[in-house]
Amino acid sequence: MHTSRKARTWNELDLTATCRGETMRWQAKHDRDAFKEIWLLFDNEHGRFPLYPGESVWIEYAYSVGDDKWGNWFQRAVRLPTEQLEVQLAFPAALDPVVWGTETSMTAEASPLRTPPVRSDDGELRQFTWITTTPALHARYRLEWRFRTRSEHNPEQGDFR
Repeated sequence: MHTSRKARTWNELDLTATCRGETMRWQAKHDRDAFKEIWLLFDNEHGRFPLYPGESVWIEYAYSVGDDKWGNWFQRAVRLPTEQLEVQLAFPAALDPVVWGTETSMTAEASPLRTPPVRSDDGELRQFTWITTTPALHARYRLEWRFRTRSEHNPEQGDFR
């Protein structure tokens, strides 16, 4: 999670995460004004729900960030063996968004994603879906975007110009 503007708090993010319908606890690993990182934990107040070798589950998480605090990228690190990673980004189509991405690892500099995000238009939304199978452990995938109809944000005006 990234922002290039005002700091945000954990309460403002309203982060929720579930695994098999169970609410997951999470732990803050980095808490900076412009960058926050969390690790999802496979437990909650009712107990643990481990993921064993050979099992697969969907882990879903969501958070909210206002337009005044959002930056132009999303980054996901792979901390556990993963069969498939899917990221979906949805933007207003009127902003004419473009999305691209990079992959980094502990041993390599950033390089373009091996497969591009796929664009689909659905009414007033433009969605970008990026999928990779068997991502490398400890790899980081970063998706970046820009809006072609708005080039710069002026916080004093409260909108983009």
